[in-house]
Amino acid sequence: MIDLGAGAWVLLGVAAVVIGLSKTAVPASGTIAVAIFAAVLPARQSTGTILLLLILADMIALIAYRRDVNWRALVRLAPAVGVGILLGVAFLAVADDTAVTRVIGVILLVVVAFTLLRRRFGSAAASGRAPRGAAAAYGTLGGFATMVANAAGPVMSMYFLAARMPVKEFLGTAAWFFAIVNISKVPFSVGLGLITPEGLLLDLVLAPIVVAAAIFGRWFAPRLSQRLFERLVVAATLFGALYLLFA
Repeated sequence: MIDLGAGAWVLLGVAAVVIGLSKTAVPASGTIAVAIFAAVLPARQSTGTILLLLILADMIALIAYRRDVNWRALVRLAPAVGVGILLGVAFLAVADDTAVTRVIGVILLVVVAFTLLRRRFGSAAASGRAPRGAAAAYGTLGGFATMVANAAGPVMSMYFLAARMPVKEFLGTAAWFFAIVNISKVPFSVGLGLITPEGLLLDLVLAPIVVAAAIFGRWFAPRLSQRLFERLVVAATLFGALYLLFA
């Protein structure tokens, strides 16, 4: 894995920047990093390698938003997310690299659809309560997506919007949610052989980039043109999903 070409290292560096920004400035954009890692590294191993970088960025987000959290929403989501994670573990236990690559591609397409729906109906969702059964549906899909592809961001963003959370509460609840979920996935990832010594070494190289990007994102978020950036995120994620499906 360390014998990657210069182009691969550049792509992984870009992915590390996206991981940092996704936690402190642009929620749900981390799917771009998922696509890059799955394209550059073996699909199964990419999920374990990127997981540790996501946890690092989660810790920075917790420092920034540690007090702004809706614990009731997290408790409501917990059972369904647990079921989704277990379903993801079962899938990873029997799937090979090709299957994982294709499923990641499909999940990313679903993520794009959720993102587009959020942009189209976001204001309507924010004005009403989350529909009955939303916690079970979004939690299960989010748990499976995060275990298989680390791609639950847009799914959970829609749920948090439907729950009418204010901005700071949204960011704080998301920070705690992903920190708890990602840390809970570590034992499963180790048991499935997704976290490897080579992956840890690669993470050490990329970690400073993630930290720098997360700190920059915290500063840059109020100055960000969210509308334009979301369009770029959708386009890049769609490209990554199609690449994984048909490459």
